[in-house]
Amino acid sequence: QVQLVESGGGLVQPRGSLRLSCAASGLTVSSYRMSWYRQAPGKERESVAIKRIDGRTSYADSVLGRFTITRGNAKNTVYLQMNNMKSENTAGYYCNGETGGTNYWGQGTQVTVSS
Repeated sequence: QVQLVESGGGLVQPRGSLRLSCAASGLTVSSYRMSWYRQAPGKERESVAIKRIDGRTSYADSVLGRFTITRGNAKNTVYLQMNNMKSENTAGYYCNGETGGTNYWGQGTQVTVSS
């Protein structure tokens, strides 16, 4: 049974930082394409950052240079470091693991950027 459990969300001030974690069980994060998505109220879920099996990463243009996705193989966890945050980064953030067209999702963690 695959489980992805996100943590680390919360309230942060503009220009602040947060690190989200996605602890995986039932799958090995180094063998899946791991991604972070987000969904703001009234908007569609969108991809934020991707970590491929070969280690390559991709980011949404709006977060490039501010967000970093990493993979901790020893802890079987994926992280999203978010720096210089903006109010428009407020959303529910979701972890995704994908292989062969099969997708697994976590329950999400809320991030609110506000002064």
